Amino acid sequence: MKPQRTRATHLLFACLLAMAPVIASASTLERVRASNTLTLGYMANLAPFSVQAGDSAQGYAIDLCLKVADKLKSELGLPTLQVRYQPMTIDDEMLAVSSGKVDILCTPTPPTLKRRQRVSYSIPIYTAGLSAVVRQDAAESLLNVLNGKVARTGPTWRATVNHGLSNQTYATTAGGISEAWIRQQMQLLGVVSNLVTVPDTAAGLKLVAEGKADAFFAERMLLSNLLANQPATSNLILLDRVFEYSPTAMALARDDEDFRLLVDTALSEMYRSGEIEQAYARHLGGVGEMAKKLFKVYAIP
Repeated sequence: MKPQRTRATHLLFACLLAMAPVIASASTLERVRASNTLTLGYMANLAPFSVQAGDSAQGYAIDLCLKVADKLKSELGLPTLQVRYQPMTIDDEMLAVSSGKVDILCTPTPPTLKRRQRVSYSIPIYTAGLSAVVRQDAAESLLNVLNGKVARTGPTWRATVNHGLSNQTYATTAGGISEAWIRQQMQLLGVVSNLVTVPDTAAGLKLVAEGKADAFFAERMLLSNLLANQPATSNLILLDRVFEYSPTAMALARDDEDFRLLVDTALSEMYRSGEIEQAYARHLGGVGEMAKKLFKVYAIP
């Protein structure tokens, strides 16, 4: 290779290396503007929030993300903005957001402190409720405790709870806040039982339906949706009780306040205009009074 060409090649590599940090640190808005594309990350089997539909996706969270896309079109002057759908798994969803593989994770997740070490979050878009599914022939002692029918007074309550909850097998999804909550309650009450974890809600329901677990704990809307659409779970019932509530939101790149402001603006406008109630009705079965009150709290003026 001639000396002149060698020097030119070295200069080219040097320029590319110098540009790499700039490209890597480009904000979401800059990336979207440069590519004319918004990449939506979503969980492909988490109906009614997000579900794969061919090369695209649909669901409550997808409707909200498409509203964000509309906001980008108007704010950035990108009328031909393309929307790309990227299905995710629970193992790679946060890495995809933090690395810029996706611009936003539409499927809502709880903004835990551990997750916020890697990503930021929008304002809440849904309040998750932790509930339980059992078989129709579940022991009365277990049903009484899970339904909250035990008198909460003194040592008698603790003993009764232990009697109803002990020597059972419980299931929940691995790594979620429900797993942490169940383990905490078992330790708090001194309950001697077995907790198994599964990769998704469908797998947990299957365990209970087949008698391999006595109760499965998961997000209430997910449980309700699967029970209504899976004939194999006809021997299961969803308890009325909600054990814990947790606001959930869309994950965004950390320290990208301009994009976060745009997302929060689009969502707040949906809250104030009533559009979010329409999306709720389409996918989640209608808005209750508590949800309406929370909408007013979540929207930023």
